[in-house]
Amino acid sequence: MMSVNMHDAKTRLSELVKAVEEQNEVIVLCRDGREVAEMRRRTKRRLVRDLAPYPRFRVKLVRRYRPDEPLAEEEWPLDLR
Repeated sequence: MMSVNMHDAKTRLSELVKAVEEQNEVIVLCRDGREVAEMRRRTKRRLVRDLAPYPRFRVKLVRRYRPDEPLAEEEWPLDLR
């Protein structure tokens, strides 16, 4: 485990990331002598969520309404007939 202050971490970031990648080093970032963050190699990847819709709930749209077609007599509201 390596402790590095924030200023050094900013100037040596690529070197620190390389140490994490290649040597599995754990880097502890400090500010004013106090530990504030930790960099370590990820042990396993998160699963990528499949956001495809569930086929059972798929909606099939049928286009029956035509806005330019006039309404039939039974489609008008009773008070407007």
